[in-house]
Amino acid sequence: MPQPSPQSQTLSWPLPPEVSWPRFLRQLRQPDPPKGWLERAADLPDMRKRPLLLRWIAQHPKAPAHLRSRLLARLPWRALAAVAADAAAHPQARQQATEKLQQLWAVMTLGERRSLALHAPRPMWSLVWKAPFPGILAAFLQNPKLGLGALVALIQPPLRPGQAEALGQSRWRESSPVAEQVLLALDRSLGLPDSGLVLGHAAPWIKALDEEARILAASRTLTPALRRMVHPRREET
Repeated sequence: MPQPSPQSQTLSWPLPPEVSWPRFLRQLRQPDPPKGWLERAADLPDMRKRPLLLRWIAQHPKAPAHLRSRLLARLPWRALAAVAADAAAHPQARQQATEKLQQLWAVMTLGERRSLALHAPRPMWSLVWKAPFPGILAAFLQNPKLGLGALVALIQPPLRPGQAEALGQSRWRESSPVAEQVLLALDRSLGLPDSGLVLGHAAPWIKALDEEARILAASRTLTPALRRMVHPRREET
């Protein structure tokens, strides 16, 4: 039969103030703490002043479910974002942290939402993409986990002016797949009431396409004026 690890056989590990906070953090990141140690660590009075340390208990694979839920409810948004983004965190901790962030999104300040957008977990991308503020969209488009396929899937009608402008100033502005999708969404959105879009929003995306891609994009464009802009030969006539 498998033998328990020496760590699990240990009756207990010391807690602050018996150990320094740096050593305590190293203990929190150990995979096999003694039974009951995480609960005692979470109840330390000084832990209320250190929510980022509570994060390591909340996401620990050995944390009991009731303890995980209690701690996640107390974490500030930055700690929740760290849990949601940590592949080593318990799957339930990541899911619960993401759900909590989704609930907090509407009441966060613009600055907080901008900071979160840069590191938002994938389940939040659709919510962040709908934000009507340029700074939030610009930060989101720099999210290091946002890939081409996921971005193209987000660009759907109705396209808003802020989205088109943020895309045009982003690292994606020369991407042909993004350009094709923006033109498609723009075409389907121009005629909508109060869309706020103009033909000029198409200009940078037309430039991102080669002649063959423009001909193909024009063949799928329904708006006559936009179709003339997109098609290279009709543009010349």
